[in-house]
Amino acid sequence: MTLSLLANLSALSAALWLGLLLFRGRFWRADQRLDPTDSSTEEKWPAVAVVIPARNEADGIGRAVASLLGQSYPGDLRVIVVDDNSEDGTAEAAIAAAGENGDRLTVLSGKPLVPGWTGKLWAVSQGIAHAENLMPDVEFLLLTDGDIEHGSDNVRRLVIKAQRQQLALTSLMVKLRCETGWERLLIPAFVFFFQKLFPFPWVNNPQRKMAAAAGGCMLVRKAALADAGGIEPIRDRVIDDCALAALLKPQGPIWLGLTDNAHSLRPYDQLDEIWDMVARTAYVQLDHSPAALVGTVIGMCLMYLAPVVGVLVGAWTSDWPAATAAVCAWGLITIAYWPTLKLYRQPRVRALLLPIAAVLYTLMTLDSARRHYAGRGGAWKGRSYDAPTSPSNHS
Repeated sequence: MTLSLLANLSALSAALWLGLLLFRGRFWRADQRLDPTDSSTEEKWPAVAVVIPARNEADGIGRAVASLLGQSYPGDLRVIVVDDNSEDGTAEAAIAAAGENGDRLTVLSGKPLVPGWTGKLWAVSQGIAHAENLMPDVEFLLLTDGDIEHGSDNVRRLVIKAQRQQLALTSLMVKLRCETGWERLLIPAFVFFFQKLFPFPWVNNPQRKMAAAAGGCMLVRKAALADAGGIEPIRDRVIDDCALAALLKPQGPIWLGLTDNAHSLRPYDQLDEIWDMVARTAYVQLDHSPAALVGTVIGMCLMYLAPVVGVLVGAWTSDWPAATAAVCAWGLITIAYWPTLKLYRQPRVRALLLPIAAVLYTLMTLDSARRHYAGRGGAWKGRSYDAPTSPSNHS
């Protein structure tokens, strides 16, 4: 019996998913975590400077600053907020939140953006320079965002991990908000796709070149950053977290994990808010390559759309080989997605909706390319950035 085209496509989709589950670093297990019971009896704790680049973050900066100043960290910890020309009272909100810990908070007024730099990295570089002057003995820099709330022992656990494994970079993908309908559909999927693109076990393997990080929480060893030339080598990167990881991995091992001990406060109530977040960098991630874009669209359709079409059309037309292969592929999708859904406390049945999320993310990627060719690529918070002057290396 000759198999139909639909049956062949469904079988290929199932084979690809089986290969991903078995041979792509077991990314889908979502098991790279800090030990929640980790402890240390170190007598001397290294000094940590927290640098927060903040542009129009008044809604969340207070909780972010309060969570950092309230850390149970035994060593010297200071927070530096770089107010990147905000217009909403970000600086005032940060100062008000410090309360009796105000002596450990510094709020800098960011200098005008220098050509060739992205706004965030220009603010980060100013914060690091100030930290080095304020704390000459600082060993670690915690780079985080103005909308991240940290659990009270988060810094302590990050430092323990970095010290025990002599890491140049220790990063956590913080728990994103997942409350509205659009967030429940798309946010766990976003985390899943990121893990598939950058399998965390491969990132954490010193023998592999793959490097990635999550910008909401990055503990950087200052000496490693200095040996890499500081922030300036990646000054024009829009995907700055992964660029920093690629910069630092030659200096020493890096580690990237998941957590529910640090949360993003940024809401994504509407589809267009998530759409803009993804469209800002999706085509950048593809190095602005039309060939990579075409390959991505074909791959997403084959892996996520073909199983759904195979089940529906195969059952309708009594093409049982196609329907059977498609059910197998869809089943493998749900198995792969379950651990990420568990992290976000979502019911397993939502795994069946991952193909819908995949279609939407594919459309966002296409829109990202459209924006690039329309001269609006990399737009964020009132600024728009061109492509980097040199290619990035994330793998």
